[in-house]
Amino acid sequence: MAVDNERVRGGSIPRVAAAPRPARWERKYVRALVSTDVLLLATVGTAVMLAAPHPSVVESTRLGVTIPVVGIVAGVGAVILALLSLTGSRAPRVVGVGSQEYRAIVHATFLAFTTVALLAYILGIDGLHYILAYGLVATTGTLVLSRWVWRRWLVAQRRQGKMANRVLLVGSEESVAGIARDLRRNPAAGLLVVGACTPTGRIADVIPGTDIAVSGSVDNVIQALARVEADTVLITSANELSAATVRTLSWELEPGRQHLILSPSLTDISGPRLHARPVAGLPLVHVETPRYEGGKLHAKRTFDILAGAALLLLLSPVLIAVALAVRFSSPGGIFFRQERVGLGGERFNMLKFRSMYVDAEERLAELAEAGRDRGNDVMFKMKDDPRVTGIGRVLRRFSLDELPQLINVVRGDMALVGPRPPLEREVELYADTVHRRFLVKPGITGLWQVSGRSDLSWDETVRLDLFYVENWTLTGDLTILLKTVRAVLKSQGAY
Repeated sequence: MAVDNERVRGGSIPRVAAAPRPARWERKYVRALVSTDVLLLATVGTAVMLAAPHPSVVESTRLGVTIPVVGIVAGVGAVILALLSLTGSRAPRVVGVGSQEYRAIVHATFLAFTTVALLAYILGIDGLHYILAYGLVATTGTLVLSRWVWRRWLVAQRRQGKMANRVLLVGSEESVAGIARDLRRNPAAGLLVVGACTPTGRIADVIPGTDIAVSGSVDNVIQALARVEADTVLITSANELSAATVRTLSWELEPGRQHLILSPSLTDISGPRLHARPVAGLPLVHVETPRYEGGKLHAKRTFDILAGAALLLLLSPVLIAVALAVRFSSPGGIFFRQERVGLGGERFNMLKFRSMYVDAEERLAELAEAGRDRGNDVMFKMKDDPRVTGIGRVLRRFSLDELPQLINVVRGDMALVGPRPPLEREVELYADTVHRRFLVKPGITGLWQVSGRSDLSWDETVRLDLFYVENWTLTGDLTILLKTVRAVLKSQGAY
C-alpha cells in the first residue's frame, strides 16, 4: 500500500491506496460456526421431539387455531440462530478468548425459549412444557460444547501464528516490549505482533529485549501498516501521540478491515470493573474499586465450606491411602504443619501431607547456598530436591500433598481459590505493593497454580496474585478450579 501524493478534495489528508486484502480468516471461521449451529439446532430439535412427550399439534384457546409442534420447534431454532448473531457470539473480537462468547449463547437460548413459553401462556397453548424444558437444556449444552471444541481448534491454530490479527504496535520502546511479551504469553487472544513504530523510527532495528522489528516512526503508521501487512494498530502508550494524531489515524484506517486498539496505562484490571462513560465527546472509562466485604464475600465463604466439606468426604478413601503411604514410606509423621501468613497478615498452621524427610528445614540453608534451579528470588524451589522422599515426588507431581489444606478451608484459614499462602521469610522480602495480597484469604489453588507455578518468575507470580486480589469473582473462582484439574494432570511446574 502506497501513499498517493494527490490530496483529497477539500482537505489535506493524503489519500492512501487500498492494500490487497489478506485472506479473511474471520469470514471463514464465522461461516463454519453458522454451519455448525444450523446442523446442531436441527439435530437437537429432532432429538428433543423424539425424546420429549408432546402432541403433534397444539391449539391456541385464545386464537382458535391449531399449530404443528414441528413448526414451533423450527421457529425456535430460527430465532436462536438470529439471536446468536445479534448477541455477537460469532464476533471475531470475542471468539477464542474470554467468556463473552459462552454468555451470548446462554443469553440467546434462554431468551428464545422463555419468549416461546411466555407466548404459549398468553395465547393459551398447552402441551409444550416438556419439549421446551428438554429443548432449553439440550440446546444450550450442545451449543456451548460445540463452541468449546471450535475454540480448542482455533487456539491451536493461533499458537502456530495462523487465524490471528496481524498487529502493529505503536509507542515507546519500553511499552512496546511489555505489550509484546503479554500478547505472546496469550496467543489465544489472536493478536500476532508483526512490527512496531517507535519515536526513533529506526528501520532495520529491533526493539530491545525482543525480536520485533522497528517498521517506522509514530509519524508514518499507515505506511508501516502496509509494509508489514498488518490489519490492526495497537497504541501501547499515548505519550508519543497527541489526541489529534490518534483521531486522524482512526480516520485513515480502512473501515471494517483495519482496527485500532488503545492500551490504557492502568493495567491488570478485568472487564467487569471497567465501564465506558462518554462525557462531552470524551471516552471516559470508569474503574470500580475492588470491595472485600458484603454478600459476594459471604457467598464465597459459603461455597468454600460446602465444597470443602464435600471434597473431604468424597476424597476420604484417597486421603486414607495417602496417609498410610506416607506413614510407612519413611520415618516421621503423616502431616507437615508449617506457619503461613494469611488474611490481614494473620498467622496460621497450613497442613500438608509430609513429602520430605524430617530434616528438610535444617538442610534448606545448605541447598540455598548451592543454588536453585527453579523458583525465583523469593520462593525457593528445586526440580530434583534431595529432601523429597520417593512417595513425596509422586504426591507433589499430582498435588496430592495439598489435599489436607481442605481442612484449612473448612476451618476458615484458607479459601479454595486465592493467592499462594507465603512463608514469614518470604513476606519480609515483599515490596509494599505486594502486601495487597493479604486483603483476601490465601487459596489451595489460584492463578499462580494454573499458570506455571514454580516455572514463573517472581514478578509474574506477584502480578497474577495481585490481579486475582483486584478482580476476583465467583465465576472466576469456578474457572480456576476447572483449570486446576488440567494443571494437576499436566504437572507443569510441580516440584
